[in-house]
Amino acid sequence: MNPPTLTIVIPAYNEENRIGPTLERITRYLESREVSFELLIMDDGSTDGTSDRVNQFARQADLTERVHVHSSASNRGKGYSVRRGMLEAQGEFALFTDADLSAPIEELAKLEKEVVEGGGDIAFGSRDVQGSDVQVHQPWWRESSGKIFNHFVRFLTGLPYSDTQCGFKLFRMSRCENLFEQQTLPGFGFDVELLYVARRWGMAVKEVPVVWRHSPDSKVQFVPHAFGMLVDLFRIRWNDVRGRYRKQKEPSARSQEPRG
Repeated sequence: MNPPTLTIVIPAYNEENRIGPTLERITRYLESREVSFELLIMDDGSTDGTSDRVNQFARQADLTERVHVHSSASNRGKGYSVRRGMLEAQGEFALFTDADLSAPIEELAKLEKEVVEGGGDIAFGSRDVQGSDVQVHQPWWRESSGKIFNHFVRFLTGLPYSDTQCGFKLFRMSRCENLFEQQTLPGFGFDVELLYVARRWGMAVKEVPVVWRHSPDSKVQFVPHAFGMLVDLFRIRWNDVRGRYRKQKEPSARSQEPRG
């Protein structure tokens, strides 16, 4: 089978109850557009039947060649799962999206306009720029915590973005594979690290307003992870001081391989 045009990476932890409908919605949308795709579900040490549900869906939908689950023996973190999935991706473009589809998959077209059509390197969804449409809000304390964290992001990293944590990001992999090879953070701070390194390398990055609906069953618990995320910001700066994010001179192996 020829390499797909698009890879979608979905980090998943105990998503047995909703991964099926999520995969059904994604595949229905992509097939309606006749897009060549693969779906990589990165099961991050789930203790339920997440992996079994993915395999069941793939068999029933006759998509076993395009829907794959990769399981970790233990819970390693969202950043670890996304990195692993992106380095496994075969697509020319790769999206990672949350299993709850808080940003509906149909919003992909907005990111493609910047990356596929516009020639950019990265486009990511945002809930906090002009044109964003937050149809279902998070609890007030959670939204406030996110805004406070973003102030720390801006102050400690210099990133100009309003919402680094929206789990809906599209990458041109011929340019971004090295980015994931350089990623060090396994937890929720990984989004900031990727954007920090991309900006340091002079990549074309665009923050894009999207529709977003908070899922009440979201697995992301911001407050318990808040201290670790703050520590991650200092780790990013320290990594940079140590030269950890120097751009590789050689292009990635992906960019040297012919695509057919």
